[in-house]
Amino acid sequence: MLTNQLQPGERFEQFRIEAFIVRTSMTTIYRATDVGTGQLVAIKIPHPELECDPTFYSRFQREIAIGKKLRHPRVVQMLDSSGMDQLCIVMEWLDGKFLREIISREGKLSVARATRLAAGVCEALEYIHSQGVVHRDLKPENIMVGEGDSVTLIDFGISAGEGMRRLTFSKLSNAMGTPDYISPEQIKRKHNDGRSDVYALGVILFEMLTGNTPFNGPNPFAVMNDRLVNDPPPARELNPEISAQMQEILFRAMERDPEDRFPNARALAEALAHPECVEVIDRSARKEPKKRSLPLAPFLKKILSYTMLVMIPVVIFTLILLATRFM
Repeated sequence: MLTNQLQPGERFEQFRIEAFIVRTSMTTIYRATDVGTGQLVAIKIPHPELECDPTFYSRFQREIAIGKKLRHPRVVQMLDSSGMDQLCIVMEWLDGKFLREIISREGKLSVARATRLAAGVCEALEYIHSQGVVHRDLKPENIMVGEGDSVTLIDFGISAGEGMRRLTFSKLSNAMGTPDYISPEQIKRKHNDGRSDVYALGVILFEMLTGNTPFNGPNPFAVMNDRLVNDPPPARELNPEISAQMQEILFRAMERDPEDRFPNARALAEALAHPECVEVIDRSARKEPKKRSLPLAPFLKKILSYTMLVMIPVVIFTLILLATRFM
């Protein structure tokens, strides 16, 4: 059975599929009803071709293990799926909209609403970090906004314990987070902790306030390298309603060096709650933006090295062919 082709009314284990929700590169998510209890749930089902992949299976099992240990109103609740024959994750059904939908529809949000939503995410991050979990893929697609702007954090597919390195570079957005939101230390494949999530939240807050992400480029590699060598642009230039204190909060959340960032989600939340207490630093002496031709991240160098190795026999063959023609 191709699990990514389930139709409304079909059965999957003890569940009746109600609707298709979203398909990612690795899984498909459905809304379903437990026919025994009548409970509405969300089911994440791997694509059939990935179920036998050891790396994916390990990642999926880690997501299940992490989900079972997290119990907080700001974090999606995972339900028991231990007795099922097929690999899947069953979660509580959440009514609301993804933050991505809200940003896409409204563009930039008001300072008050963006602050309120960011504070909710801070609460979720403070909890998961207290449990030794780093999300590592915080983005608007993984934040559900419910009634009264209540926030719920979802999708712990690439989460890990603090200090763990990112997964091996494979399928960029799936293995190491989405390029627009990952921290410099993740790009450099260094150990990362809760401050990586603080960085990602800084990017999300910038996007909520301005309607744009702070770093850009023609491809994901350029976007990631941009954040390795440059500071984010001043948010007030894009939205004059942003105060100098809020702009400073954004700068501090997105410092390239984790040591210069807010040390944890609680510190960021306190700054958001009391921006009048935030000391604004004169950043007028910041260096001009550097070009992306500066040294690339380690994995980019590796890709270029592999490309050069592949080209060597091509060059040799071409030279031999030319030599033969002129002999």
